[in-house]
Amino acid sequence: MDWNINMKLNIKDKFNKVLPADPILENTRRQVSKACFSYVLPKETAKPEVLHVSPEMLENIGLSDADAKSDHFLKVFTGNAVLEKTTPYAMCYGGHQFGNWAGQLGDGRAINLCEVEHNNKSWQLQLKGAGETPYSRTADGLAVLRSSIREYLCSEAMFHLGVPTTRALSLALSGDKVLRDVMYDGNSAYEKGAIVCRTAESFLRFGNYQIFAAKQDNETLNALVDYTIKHHFSHLGEPSKDTYIQFFKDVSNRTLDMIIHWQRVGFVHGVMNTDNMSILGLTIDYGPYGWLEGYEYGWTPNTTDSQHKRYRYGNQPNIGLWNLLQLANAIYPLVEDAEPLETILNQYKTDFETRLLNMMRSKLGLKVEAENDQRLVLELEDILHSTETDMTIFFRNLGDFEKDEASKGLGIIQDAFYKPENVVGNIEKRWNDWFDKYAIRLKQESGSDEERKTEMSTINPKYVLRNYMAQLAIDDADKGDYKLIDEFFKMLKNPYDEQPEYEKWFAKRPDWARNKVGCSMLSCSS
Repeated sequence: MDWNINMKLNIKDKFNKVLPADPILENTRRQVSKACFSYVLPKETAKPEVLHVSPEMLENIGLSDADAKSDHFLKVFTGNAVLEKTTPYAMCYGGHQFGNWAGQLGDGRAINLCEVEHNNKSWQLQLKGAGETPYSRTADGLAVLRSSIREYLCSEAMFHLGVPTTRALSLALSGDKVLRDVMYDGNSAYEKGAIVCRTAESFLRFGNYQIFAAKQDNETLNALVDYTIKHHFSHLGEPSKDTYIQFFKDVSNRTLDMIIHWQRVGFVHGVMNTDNMSILGLTIDYGPYGWLEGYEYGWTPNTTDSQHKRYRYGNQPNIGLWNLLQLANAIYPLVEDAEPLETILNQYKTDFETRLLNMMRSKLGLKVEAENDQRLVLELEDILHSTETDMTIFFRNLGDFEKDEASKGLGIIQDAFYKPENVVGNIEKRWNDWFDKYAIRLKQESGSDEERKTEMSTINPKYVLRNYMAQLAIDDADKGDYKLIDEFFKMLKNPYDEQPEYEKWFAKRPDWARNKVGCSMLSCSS
């Protein structure tokens, strides 16, 4: 039986009903003026096949498992049918890429289907990889299976880690072949095409506002900011200059909150361009991201960023501030007063220092604030850099430390070392000295070792989507085997639980993955 999901979805389009549209309807690459979006239809595909659907997201938008198995679901979420009374569109935005203004960018391979309301929550449904749009520039608007698997799994994994993020409804094959040069080295090859339906309250980015400021189109800028406040920041009240300032403060706080979570779990976004920064403080655009294996402030997963390392792990908070400065410049014409915006940016710096220290306290199981906590954390980070130490395993196993058994500290975290034979001499002494200080510090806490372990296990995940794991799922999927996708999807729903059945995934990156494309090196090619 073919279920008509139109009858079940509570479609409540706003963005494309309220804001100015591009009057040109042809799907041709062009510069768009005085418009927030362009109407565009997804591309029909050769032989679509749904590979995986998120049960949670189905429920969130008001659909059932039976709906997900229907032919209508398959067609709609692979771009082969359009929901009745909807008008799909691509959003117009600009952005700074690697610190340089890139002009108009826009949804080059993302097509927004509609907005849905269910259980008093609003969800925008967007297909990634569903064909070209007026913003595709020289690209084809398509996506390949490897990048689609990475986005589908990681966005859902991040949600369950407690990190603000867009989410994913479905992962599908298009049935088409897509030509890609994975490492931009002239070796193009055909890959399986794929489409992800991703979801969020909104996909608005810093760049949506920047494009109108750059074009001195204050009328459209004003309309977009007022729309954003009305529908996504309604707690701020009616739009006014004061409201715009509070809006910027809220965005700043949300951005910092997101980045602190990134630092906590060891996530490196890889492409923190302003067009990849959500106005809602959500992790958006899962491209060449990566997870820290060895704890290293200087690591970036993005080959395009390998020389300057602008988007390295340790620099993510600074880039968040730089991006917020660009957003402040964009909305300045509505505020016409730099001082309150500068005050918010300066507050970000202060809040970052405070919140980063508090986050590290929580990772170490420290509840009360003590005078030398900053020094204890800095000494730890310095030692972690002295020898390759797996971040996830180190902090998870540190929960087993007992304050009266400081001499056993090194043994507890031994499994986190990639080259344990190097932890000798001065490095070994430094570790033991730190554990002595840590034990003394823990005696200032009132809780027991067991209570601290329980608390730390809610902060330090046991399972994350390590780069090599994602690559294993991709390699299998290329051969038509999708079991690992489902296994990781289920495991990553409970990243803080022990889950003995998945213990083999609580392990350091294997040697074969150290320099393998897709495991240690990723590009923007998708």
